[in-house]
Amino acid sequence: MTAVPLDPGAVIGILGGGQLGRMLSMAAARLGFRCHIYDPDLAAPAAQVAQSATHAGWEDAAALESFSAACDVVTYEFENIPLVTLDALRAPVHPGRRALEVSQDRLTEKHFLADLGLRVAPFEQVDDAAGLTQATAKLGDGILKTRRFGYDGKGQVRLPCPDPLDAIGNAPAIVEALVPFEREISVIVARAQDGQTVSYDPGENLHENGILRRTTIPASVAASVAAEAREAATRIAAALDYVGVLGVELFVAPEGIVVNEIAPRVHNSGHWTMNGCAVDQFEQHIRAIAGWPLGDGARHADVTMENLIGEEVAGVLRLAAAPGHALHLYGKAQVRSGRKMGHINRVSPLAR
Repeated sequence: MTAVPLDPGAVIGILGGGQLGRMLSMAAARLGFRCHIYDPDLAAPAAQVAQSATHAGWEDAAALESFSAACDVVTYEFENIPLVTLDALRAPVHPGRRALEVSQDRLTEKHFLADLGLRVAPFEQVDDAAGLTQATAKLGDGILKTRRFGYDGKGQVRLPCPDPLDAIGNAPAIVEALVPFEREISVIVARAQDGQTVSYDPGENLHENGILRRTTIPASVAASVAAEAREAATRIAAALDYVGVLGVELFVAPEGIVVNEIAPRVHNSGHWTMNGCAVDQFEQHIRAIAGWPLGDGARHADVTMENLIGEEVAGVLRLAAAPGHALHLYGKAQVRSGRKMGHINRVSPLAR
């Protein structure tokens, strides 16, 4: 059942205070909403632009109860929120618990996708050294990934390598077979409380050292491939009874689309929408969780989004002066190698 749409002035709670929470807060403010950030980090970038913030632990029941009581709806900006945190909240939470359960465990995620009839890389569960030996005997050399808490290339190693289980902290894992693919793409899809769905054009992604370097729109794929990717993303959102924006990463392989992974949140590869669409992914997410109609996902420009990583942020004045460059900084005080400090969108007219 669809809830009554929230009026401007309502409070949207956001679990997590990173750059995604920051950009969600800014989008919510454009629609007249107020945001309340919950994050243990006193320097959380999202707290700089939100009306209020609570800084407490993820399992602090009293703080979560107070936070929840102050919010009309709650969402989250990253997928490693403990499930007990969601269980402690009294306000409605979108996306729902099921999306976190699936996306937090790579093994669960692979089975979920395969059960939908979607193509995934062949995989095997690995709990110990014997399991790793059995998995590689069956799949050949692949990628060993922790089942939980991996991101931006962390928690995974390419096989063969010395002491692979030590390299991932001897955590429960899976091995994925290597998929020969032409390119990687991603689809950002939004689903409203009434089931309305809007997807954006697929973006073509390039990773360096496990971190997204750039996303190019449009992707260099046939219209039929783009349609297949968007349909897969829509099926995933429907199967999760999803409310909000979902990121779906896919490989374009000779045998067709292969789903790599899902992210139950706004997504780095969707940052191009901030300057390429009338309604970007952040506003779309706020609309969905607030019970509003979704916006038009049509693109009015070609865009190349490039992350500013680590010391690259030192060149912001040069980047800000470049024609067609839209600069987005995340308000992070400490520059670290491999840390996403901001991004730029290079915007050009639609190719005809």
